[in-house]
Amino acid sequence: MFDYDIAHWSTFLLAAFLLNIAPGPDFAFILSHTVTGGRKAGFAAMLGIWTGAFGHVVLAALGLSAIIAASATAFSVVKWVGVGYLFWLAIQALRSKGSHLDIRRDSSVKSTAAIFRQGVLVDLLNPKVATFFLAFLPQFVVEGAGPVWAQLALHGTLIIVMAALVEPPLIFAGDRITGRLRESQRMQTWLDRALGCVFIAFGVKLAMHEQ
Repeated sequence: MFDYDIAHWSTFLLAAFLLNIAPGPDFAFILSHTVTGGRKAGFAAMLGIWTGAFGHVVLAALGLSAIIAASATAFSVVKWVGVGYLFWLAIQALRSKGSHLDIRRDSSVKSTAAIFRQGVLVDLLNPKVATFFLAFLPQFVVEGAGPVWAQLALHGTLIIVMAALVEPPLIFAGDRITGRLRESQRMQTWLDRALGCVFIAFGVKLAMHEQ
């Protein structure tokens, strides 16, 4: 099982690497939380995005994502729920008054968990991600190399593994660059408002996306 040649792996791994270094909504989400909340917030956002992406990999492997991609109604429902959630996150961020500076340790844990959940939901409620995996992963299915579902799951998981090589160094860099900015409560407030604008941009972009 999983009998692939070198050309297959070379092509796939290069594509996976390019996908992960290309700027996109997922990384913008991770970087935004890194800027506003520091390294812990960035890693929480990253792990949330990975978890949501893995959920899409599982759905693609099981064929459920095909239902969303093929059904205009299902696609629209998921899309508008996602848009509503992004706008709700935007409102919360825009109303923030730089409270990250004063939270206690136990509150920080809850905040990190909340960011993780945000990442999971932001990714899972984006039907564009489901459509992407359905369009991208089948290109690397090789007849006779194993069950189709297993090949889809393998390649989808490896895309996330590749992200583990690309995103953590960028989080460390973003945290180091913006650390002093977060020491100012006034700046923290504006950083939170900038995060709110990022969520609005995500929501508008998703709302404009057609099946």
